[in-house]
Amino acid sequence: MVSSMSDSYLAVVIYVHVLPDSVEAFRAASLANATASLREPGVVRFDVMQESADPRRFVLFEVYRGQEGAAAHKQTAHYQTWRDTVAPMMAEPRTSKSYATVTPSAIWEIDGRNRV
Repeated sequence: MVSSMSDSYLAVVIYVHVLPDSVEAFRAASLANATASLREPGVVRFDVMQESADPRRFVLFEVYRGQEGAAAHKQTAHYQTWRDTVAPMMAEPRTSKSYATVTPSAIWEIDGRNRV
């Protein structure tokens, strides 16, 4: 049985492979972007993860209140600063996949605020 996606959020998983000498700079820029992103009304979750086996590989896990939240995020100064700052740090172009969340949206939030 297929359930309705009307109670879904948009989850985006971004895969990043950075140059060896850029790991700490990428990490710092990404944490600054994540911190600012969590203040956006369209952002539910914004995680930065670093692979244990290969510290040059990162995953960004972002959850938005729909396509509108994701689009608004890309218009922010902090996102544009992050994008421009980390572009020369990439060992290869970043890739992403988008998903509709299955977990009910109420699980992601408490009183309409981000769970952190």
